[in-house]
Order: sequence, then C-alpha cells, then structure tokens
Amino acid sequence: MTPEEFRSYGHQLIDWLADYHATLATRPVQAATEPGEIRAQLPAAPPEQPEPFAAVLADLDRVVLPGLSHWQHPRFFGYFPSNALLSGILGDIASTGLGVLGLSWQSSPAITEVEEAVLDWVRQMTGLSAAWSGVIQDTASTSTLVALITARERATGFALVHGGLQAETHPLTIYVSTQSHSSVDKAALLAGFGRDNIRLVPCDEDFAMRPDALAEMIAADLAAGLHPCAVVATTGTTATTAIDPIAPIAEVAARHGLWLHVDAAMAGSAMILPELRWMWDGIEAADSIVVNAHKWLGAPFDCSLYFVRDPEHLVRVMSTNPSYLQSSNDSKVRNLRDWGIPLGRRFRALKLWFLIREQGVTGLQARLRRDIANARALADEIAATPNWRVLADVVLQTICIRHEPPNLTGDALDAHTRAWAEAVNRSGEAYLTPAVINGQWMVRISIGAIATEAADVAALWTTIQRAAAATT
Repeated sequence: MTPEEFRSYGHQLIDWLADYHATLATRPVQAATEPGEIRAQLPAAPPEQPEPFAAVLADLDRVVLPGLSHWQHPRFFGYFPSNALLSGILGDIASTGLGVLGLSWQSSPAITEVEEAVLDWVRQMTGLSAAWSGVIQDTASTSTLVALITARERATGFALVHGGLQAETHPLTIYVSTQSHSSVDKAALLAGFGRDNIRLVPCDEDFAMRPDALAEMIAADLAAGLHPCAVVATTGTTATTAIDPIAPIAEVAARHGLWLHVDAAMAGSAMILPELRWMWDGIEAADSIVVNAHKWLGAPFDCSLYFVRDPEHLVRVMSTNPSYLQSSNDSKVRNLRDWGIPLGRRFRALKLWFLIREQGVTGLQARLRRDIANARALADEIAATPNWRVLADVVLQTICIRHEPPNLTGDALDAHTRAWAEAVNRSGEAYLTPAVINGQWMVRISIGAIATEAADVAALWTTIQRAAAATT
C-alpha cells in the first residue's frame, strides 16, 4: 500500500468509523450470532494472492459488525464503562500510525516525556500529592501483578537476586477483600505467592473490607510463623462498587510494614470530582494505585495508569539495562521500560493527551456527574417500585437490583433473575450483566457510556420491567 492509497483508504475508514458512532443507537446492543458463525465466514487458509483493500473494508460490514456487542452504545449497561472518546481514538490512530517504540528514552524521547506530563496531569486531576509518579501499563491485571511483585521483593530484601521465594523460610501472605477483582487472585498466583497464602478478608454489610478482620488475620499469620507481605484494597469493587476504608487499612498495613496497593480501576476516574475524594481518604499512605483511564475516563482500551509513591522499589525490581539500550542520557531521564514488565512500549499517552486536551477537566467532570445523577435517579425509581430491590448503596454509577416476586425464592428466584436479564440482552434493546452477591444472583446496571442520557436510562427501566413480567 502506497502513502496515497493509505490516504484514500484511511479517509474511507475514518468515514466508516464516524458513521458507526453516529448510528450506534439504531443497532441491537448485543450480537445475535451463534458460536462459530463468524469463523465459518472466514477462509480456512490465508489468501495466496493480494486482495483489493476495498474488499477488506467491505468485510467490516459483512463479517465483523454482526459479531459485535456494542460497548459504545448508549444502552450498553454491562460490566463497566469502557469508553472510547473520539478524540482518544484519533490519538490511538496517531500512535499506531507513527509506529514508534519506547525501548528507552533515546529510542523516542516524546514517548517518555509526553507520558510523564500526562500522568502528572491525571495525578493533579485526581487530587494526589506530588509524591506520586505514574506510568501507563496495559491493564489493571498487569498493574496489580507489578505491585505484588514489587511488594514481594521489598518484603524479602530483594530475594530475586539471590534464591528467590524458594530460599524464603517463612511463606509470604497477602490480604484481599472477598469482593476484590479476580485479577488480584491471578496476580498473586503469577507472583508466586500460592493460593494457600492468599487471605480473603471478610467484608461489612456494605461489602467493604473490615480493617479489624484484616488486623486479626495478620496477627494470626504472624503467630503461625508466616510473613505478611501486602494488602490489596479496592476503591469501587467490581460487583457493587463498594468502597474499602483506605485510612484504617493503611494504618494496619503500616503497623506491620506491608505494601498497600489500591485497586481503583474504574472508580479512580471519579476522583476527578472533588466531592467524591472521600472515597479514598488515606490514599497518601498507600504504596501503589491503579486507575484505568480506559474505563470511565474515556481513553480507548488499553490505558491503565499505575501510580507509585516511591518508584525506587519498582525500578529496582523491573529494571533491565542491556548494552544495546544504554545511552549517555540515561542518568538524566526515566527509562520507562524499568517501570513495568514489557521492554517495548507503545505510545499510549497520545490518546490520553488528545482526550484531556479536547475535553478539558470540566468536560470530563460534567460527564461523570451526569452518569452518577442518572444512576441515583434510576435507583430511587427502582427502590420505590413494588417487588424490586436495590441491593447496595449507589455510590457511583452502578446499581445492583433484583426483581423479587412474592412466590419466588432460592433457586427459583435465581433462575428468574438470570432469565429476565438474558431476555433483556437477547432483545437487543439494552445490555446488562448478572452477578452473584451474598450467594444469590442479581443484575448490575453500569451507567457510563459516553452517549448515555436520561432517556436511555428510562428506556432501560421500561425494557427491564417488561422482561421481568414476561418471565415471572
């Protein structure tokens, strides 16, 4: 493809994407395809000869679109907001089109320095002090893994340069809430802690970690000859957006010299609202934080922001310095390859840089406040409707609900809940995700797509009530 052909087809692709976003509201939210249906349309072997690129673009409509559930749809209420602001999409296109890699500062200085500046913008936007430094990782899963590896090494006096965990005489333990994301367990396993050394700390009636229970579990492990290592607290749990009390958890962690990592993957975006920063009161006592800008904030996936209060430990664990990456500037700059697992780094900061400049802090704040207001209004309406329950406090934009007809309990109620949620999704009118809370199925409504307005939320409630009545 020549630059002129690229220009022509690029214009066509941008037009196609613009049309896609302009017509999203007219599409069914959930894909209606059956398993294997997309694969069956694809040749079993690669083409021997070049194809016209127009045919490739045409297959976006023929093959790809029918197999998509549309996360940017104004009536997508599943999982969590995974927004792609159009300015951020342009930043992602620019990053890919430039095709540069951040192996070191010298390999492309702008990759490092734009990222440093933009992460510091977000630090200021979320009210963090100047003690914090940030770097872009791919996802919260990787960020949590990096945090736990760093915690492991601090707790063992950097055993990785000696005998590793195999040389430790006292097994290391970590502490997580029963409501923490599954990626925390996965990170703990990958970091070598072992499932037997993961402690699930009980929660209170609001599904938040209990600091008193944490302290008791740490004391019991110390008495048993174990070595407590790290605590993972959560600001905005996955199921209910519960808020762990950071300040008392941090006090317990500090008393025992434990690393405190705070998972604020989705809710961290809400910290750009000063009125919500009570949610991570005590955050300055944490050691690391993750905020997924590719969730509610609006950066296209993937763009996970990892902040550390003392980067020395991170760099000591993650650094690599082969001769072919060394330069005379190394003593004056950050080499962000030493701030995470990958050696090569994409220019992810461009999409964040583009969208913050295009939206401004006030534009981002207005959208989040809109979503929170819509969530609270819907929660009030649901709570006031007979046989419907809101199961957890609505502190952000997620509502946990259940329809409870008087004649249904136990397994029958679970079956009903899953049936009406599936009916909503199958209708194409909206998309929801069920989850289990206190051993019983419920349905989560996650409000936060860029285009979602009050009218879309009202339409969702109509669709939900119709589906629940039809499956009772």
